[in-house]
Amino acid sequence: MKQALSLAIAAVLLLAGCSPASPPTESVSTPLPSPPPVEDQPVFVPTEIPEPEPDPRQETIDGLLASMTPEEKVGQLFFPRCPAENGPELAAEYHLGGYLLFTRNFKDATGNWLTEEAFTQTVQSCQDAASIPLLIGVDEEGGTVIRASRNPNLFEERCKSPQWLDRHQSAEHNIFASDIWEKNNNLLRFGINVNFAPVCDVSTDPNSFIYDRTLGKDAAATAEYVAAVIRGSNGAQIGVGTVMKHFPGYGDNADTHTGIVTDERPLETFRTSDFLPFQAGIEASDGTTAILVCHNIVTAMDPDRPASLSPAVYQILREELHFEGPALTDDLSMKAATKYAKKQGTSPAVMALAAGCDMVVTADFQEQIPQVLAALEEGTLPQARVDEAAARVLGWKYDLGLLP
Repeated sequence: MKQALSLAIAAVLLLAGCSPASPPTESVSTPLPSPPPVEDQPVFVPTEIPEPEPDPRQETIDGLLASMTPEEKVGQLFFPRCPAENGPELAAEYHLGGYLLFTRNFKDATGNWLTEEAFTQTVQSCQDAASIPLLIGVDEEGGTVIRASRNPNLFEERCKSPQWLDRHQSAEHNIFASDIWEKNNNLLRFGINVNFAPVCDVSTDPNSFIYDRTLGKDAAATAEYVAAVIRGSNGAQIGVGTVMKHFPGYGDNADTHTGIVTDERPLETFRTSDFLPFQAGIEASDGTTAILVCHNIVTAMDPDRPASLSPAVYQILREELHFEGPALTDDLSMKAATKYAKKQGTSPAVMALAAGCDMVVTADFQEQIPQVLAALEEGTLPQARVDEAAARVLGWKYDLGLLP
């Protein structure tokens, strides 16, 4: 029985192994969709990139530069002291960028204070003579350095010093902003469009030369003061520029009007102290602010040259403080500048412009301008440097509303 069962199972297995395999499944290919008619296919259309909007400021600057002679360009780089006589004629002859007014310019030939009408007519006669509107500047710092407010026919009282204003400051009222607002409005009424202030120098030593002109406090407090003044000038929007001075920071040094001054402080001191008020002013400015460079020899930046004649100092101003506005020299008629330039056998104005300044402040522009033109013709002063400086000056004038 067992043998019969085994034979049966074997037969079943044999039949299963010999049965034909299932046929393989045929692959079914999905037909591709028919392409759409030609008229329905998308057509590539190149995107038109709109041309950038014209920049009226740059167009004005470029247009003026393209039309100017070398004499006109170089003349724009000078912001000299206004002469006592023949101001309109000299402004036209030398194509000057501006005039800086001193106390004598607010008096008549007999020494009496000019009336408001006589003074504004004098300024307007200079403007009428100039082919490009002039910058008319004044040192109206307040306190010990004032020009316009000495004239009682123009101001009811003399402008107050930063330290006086600080003593009368309150939490509810920013006296610095209101002071600059009132001062700017008065200056513009008389035809003055640039105030050579604020003083950004940090000094806490009452015995130092610069102390009375400063806030008299540390760098942080001075930075707040400078920012308030610059913001106050911006907010007025009345067309009066400011000039922050005296970069890179005067310190407690002697008077550069009488001789060469050497500042041996380390660079880190400037970065952590003296630069802070200038940086605050740059950040607060709307573009109508210039910076004036002093004549101190700052050994950490340039051991040989006065700052106003040093490429290294202007490089720091541009690259570390990122200042893009016009850089001015302190008065190149001061002994610290004239003595050094005389030793080098060259013109201080040529040295300053070649170093990176944009406007020269000086009394002897009639001598300096021909020397700059000669250096330009000889190639010792590059044309590109003159064009760069002239563009900054014209840009400043545009931002002040002096150019159409």
